[in-house]
Amino acid sequence: MSFGDLTLPFILAIFAIGFAGSFISGLVGIGGAIVNYPMLLYIPPMLGFAAFTAHEVAGISAVQVIFATIGGVWAYRNSGYLNKKLIITMGIAVIAGSFLGGFGSSGMSELAVNVVYGILAVIAAVLMFIPQKKSEEKTDGEVEFSVPIAAVLAFIVGVSAGIVGAGGSFLLVPIMLTVLRIPARTTIATSLAVTFISSIGSTAGKVFTGQVLLWPAVILTIASLIASPLGAKVGQKINTNMLKWILAVLIAATALNIWRTLIMEWI
Repeated sequence: MSFGDLTLPFILAIFAIGFAGSFISGLVGIGGAIVNYPMLLYIPPMLGFAAFTAHEVAGISAVQVIFATIGGVWAYRNSGYLNKKLIITMGIAVIAGSFLGGFGSSGMSELAVNVVYGILAVIAAVLMFIPQKKSEEKTDGEVEFSVPIAAVLAFIVGVSAGIVGAGGSFLLVPIMLTVLRIPARTTIATSLAVTFISSIGSTAGKVFTGQVLLWPAVILTIASLIASPLGAKVGQKINTNMLKWILAVLIAATALNIWRTLIMEWI
């Protein structure tokens, strides 16, 4: 797609999709791909525009996640909820996995990419609905977790998320909450930083294999820079239990929709 192919209605539609996804990303500590992926896949053709392929959606989403998470992390920079040890541990593992997934996804079929997305969404939804023990917010130095478990899970998430152009936050958040037992607000802030690192690997893999459409990615990036910090500021003022339920409902709804579409395609 070239710059001349863009029309104002198309630009506004892509901007609106990016704004909505990025606001939610800052609000609940995700990169936005869990929301933007199905929106980019289904909304443009519903509005009469040409449909993106699954590979193109994944490539556009990968770029968008970088800037959505930058804005969110910046909003949390002085909050005290960014855990440096967790960011380094999971960041190193996740960027290796996301590059591998992003690079290798070029050889996968459209159906395979959508199936991977559907599986990830189901797993994330299940994790989010698992009952959790109440945990008190702690300072950076007081948060304890298993380094090996955090690294291994981050690598696995990175590979899977890299395939669909996500930063993996929709899996990283429930993993931090339910497996590593990280307090909710620390999880939301720290997951944005880890997702930013992951999206670098994912984007690099997709750029090297020609899966990124420049101008749609630019439009979503602009929307992300505006909306993500706004969502993060609002998120700091909302009850943490409410934030977790918002994320759980979003993931569950997305999982149901993607599998409904896949089943209809198979039939």
